[in-house]
Amino acid sequence: MFTAFRTAKPSQFLKGATGDWEIIIGLEVHAQVASNAKLFSGASTTFGNAPNHNVSLVDAAMPGMLPVINAECVAQAVRTGLGLEAEINLKSVFDRKNYFYPDLPQGYQISQYKNPIVGEGVIRLDMPDGEVVEVGVERLHLEQDAGKSIHDQSPTHTYVDLNRSGVALMEIVSKPDMRSADEAKAYVSKLRTILRYLGTCDGDMEKGNMRADVNVSVRRPGGELGTRCEIKNVNSIRFVGQAIDYEAHRQIGILEDGGSIDQETRLFDPGRGETRSMRSKEEAHDYRYFPDPDLLPLEFTRAYVDELKAHLPELPDAKKARFIADYGVTPYDAMVLTLERASADFFEAVAKGRDAKLAANWVINELFGRLNKEGHGIDASPVSADQLGGIVDLIVDGTISGKIAKDLFEIVWAEGGDPRVLVETRGLKQVTDTGAIEAAVDAVIAANPDKVEQIKVKPTMAGWFVGQVMKQTGGKANPQAVNEILKAKLGLD
Repeated sequence: MFTAFRTAKPSQFLKGATGDWEIIIGLEVHAQVASNAKLFSGASTTFGNAPNHNVSLVDAAMPGMLPVINAECVAQAVRTGLGLEAEINLKSVFDRKNYFYPDLPQGYQISQYKNPIVGEGVIRLDMPDGEVVEVGVERLHLEQDAGKSIHDQSPTHTYVDLNRSGVALMEIVSKPDMRSADEAKAYVSKLRTILRYLGTCDGDMEKGNMRADVNVSVRRPGGELGTRCEIKNVNSIRFVGQAIDYEAHRQIGILEDGGSIDQETRLFDPGRGETRSMRSKEEAHDYRYFPDPDLLPLEFTRAYVDELKAHLPELPDAKKARFIADYGVTPYDAMVLTLERASADFFEAVAKGRDAKLAANWVINELFGRLNKEGHGIDASPVSADQLGGIVDLIVDGTISGKIAKDLFEIVWAEGGDPRVLVETRGLKQVTDTGAIEAAVDAVIAANPDKVEQIKVKPTMAGWFVGQVMKQTGGKANPQAVNEILKAKLGLD
């Protein structure tokens, strides 16, 4: 059993009928390795092909077939270990994990047990309150995936699709360092971000390319660890949070009623929002691990690791720190901008040589906000970095106001085009002629003598006058000039 040293903050305690409880959470994330071929065969890993289309003789466990390690899968595991700041083991061993399941043709899974390819590492979580939580990584090991049993195509038969059989997985095991559902969700999100930056897994949880086994136990704050239950194959970050909340309260209820927790494997039912028992938890010896006799120990040199490290991309934490230092954005904005590598690249293209804070505001609030509303990713944005940068330029040089810029953004989103040309052809230029603005101010004052009297005792009404002048000018008047002229005309400080 794990040893946990970190105690939750009081705000993270769960209230029970008999006092406070603390949740202890550890995650085992299975991430499908991004590779064209499977771990021990040359069969394709393409998603969505017809059932049993991506199956070689090795994957189907035909007699006499021997596994051959895919070097790219090994490299991807090492890259991931480096991205987790983890120890890379120059020698590791593949083991047979023996159990029967209909979609496991060999009757065993080739995995790694005592000697994994990657040792201890760390993932840092940026929590909403500004706290940085460090979660230890226990290990990363390579293993082959099983096939898929299909139960809904016949009332009397179960079908087996072996397309996924033999696909390379990285099992990334955390230490039990998380103390809330929010921390667990942040962990999965941050891990997925790192994997995507590295290009070692696409993190697509809907396709099952990344899924989490969630270990949950409860204890009195700072007390002895309780018995944990494992919730298998949770395939969304939202479900991870829901499963933890339900399971923790379930265990607390049992303990407060004088019962005990059975160590078991459970499943999460998203429809009901609850976990249910699947089977009693096997211990490691039940799998009868032993070194795979068909595979030699996996060995490589430090020079090989160093070469892979030299070609790693800039990772999220480093990019976030650079955005804060180089662009002067807030830590929160830097975190949002670096959640996806493509988003970070887009921001840099907009911000280069421009007002970076203004660029960040437009990327996060206008572009990301609209993309989220439409359900699109940054790669599907109809507004390019050049176009958004052009809008920022027009604001900075005073050609358009912030309000006009939002109207211009909508035009570019719907129709495309060069922002500067659109401003010229559609008459969107900001009015900076003080004479024209002064005439609009005079007209508003003349039409509202009662308001003029009121503002003498209630200066906060100045905003109403500004709104009326902007309305008079079709929203094109320079807001700063409007304010200055109004103050002078109305005798405001």
